[in-house]
Amino acid sequence: MSQAAALRLGIVGGLGALAGADLLNRIVVKTPVRSEQDHRELVFHQKPMREPIAPRDAGYSPTHRKLYVFDTLTRMQQEGCDAALLPCFVTHSFLQELQEELDLKIVSMTEAISAAVAALNPRPCTIGVIATPFVRLSGLFERLFDAGVEIVYPPADLEAEVMEAVYGARGLKAGHRGPEVIAPINVALASLAAQGATIFVPGLSELPLLFGHLDLPEGMAAIDTADVYADYALSETRPERRAKFKVGVVGGVGPAATVDFLGKLVRSTEAACDQDHIKVLVEQNPQIPDRTQNLIGAGSDPTVALYSTCKKLERGGADILVIPCNTAHAYVDRIQRHLDIPIISILTTATDYIKDVAPQTRRVGILGTDGTLHSRLYQQALEDAGFDWLIPDAAHQALVTESIYGPEGVKAGHTEGLCRRQIAEAFAALVAQGAEAVILGCTELPLIVTESAAELGALPVDPTAVLARKCVELAKPRPVTS
Repeated sequence: MSQAAALRLGIVGGLGALAGADLLNRIVVKTPVRSEQDHRELVFHQKPMREPIAPRDAGYSPTHRKLYVFDTLTRMQQEGCDAALLPCFVTHSFLQELQEELDLKIVSMTEAISAAVAALNPRPCTIGVIATPFVRLSGLFERLFDAGVEIVYPPADLEAEVMEAVYGARGLKAGHRGPEVIAPINVALASLAAQGATIFVPGLSELPLLFGHLDLPEGMAAIDTADVYADYALSETRPERRAKFKVGVVGGVGPAATVDFLGKLVRSTEAACDQDHIKVLVEQNPQIPDRTQNLIGAGSDPTVALYSTCKKLERGGADILVIPCNTAHAYVDRIQRHLDIPIISILTTATDYIKDVAPQTRRVGILGTDGTLHSRLYQQALEDAGFDWLIPDAAHQALVTESIYGPEGVKAGHTEGLCRRQIAEAFAALVAQGAEAVILGCTELPLIVTESAAELGALPVDPTAVLARKCVELAKPRPVTS
């Protein structure tokens, strides 16, 4: 089967039953096949949409339509569709709003029309459009064509008659195609020709169904927008993922460290406005069992809780996962093999950072929980990166533990006083043993170690900050390669 035939397309049919079914039929008919199995895999959703007022009416707002379409496209995305079609011009007035929030590609009907008009020879100077008042006022068609192309519409009285012919009780949407439907549209076409239009572009997705019945004025040609859209959809072979990059954060391990990481992510992002920041999905789950208690004692295994949180973030559309907890990385290998997106290692980013900013460094100290040290997470990461490592002796490790877990420790909400003095003493002990850099290997420690390398005597490495900068780097758009 060809790559094109393997592409799974969704069609939102509930925006207009006739237009949706018509587009489905055209795609099936136009698909080049040698046998039944060569047909496109299509998902057709025909759930009627109900709005308080129609696009023909004054004061129409597409809010209900936006939410209906978003829900339908989300279901299609969950069903494995690669791309989706929206045979509705109203929806194309807010297409970008939808695309920003979805992974599957929305195949643009207006792009298809623009390309079809651009291929005409000679290029038209005036294009006539029949559309709803909402679409006309949105300026949708004015944005489609080259500068210098004039868009003309029927005058208000004829537009109202066409709207009745389409939306009325005896109208096209109700299944009628008699003179009461055809006559007002023919009059509107004549008015477009009188305004100089040589090309007619339907701005209502049902109008192509009438092309065999309409009387086009002499010298006017029509663009069959349904045919154009079907051809354009069939030309899609590799719809790229278009949703904005999203970071999934396994939060609650611990809660303060999660908030700290998010703050660092924001501060690490070059942004001129809110919209320049990175999308972040956080699952704040402080009920994940304590990692240290499991690693060095009889505490509950946190593997399932960590995995469950990761899967929720994966299903939520995250591109990468981060766990702002050093000790939790003892469980990453067993979890990663069951995920479809990568967990960005806080260990590797920390060692890479030391290489980048202090390449002369050879001896690196580690401050962390008993669980982190017991699991040898950083010891192994440093060895793999070519560093020698140091850890506190028993007395100083007791101070580190107290500064993190004690009643006046950072996990209890303290960032000044005893916990700060305790960690300062442990840090100084590593420097005295020759540490040129010290990894703050518990994500709460950067909250109480804020001094500079000059003040501390060695480079303090904040893995949370380094991880945040790595996320910003990964979120940058990559050049498209063929």
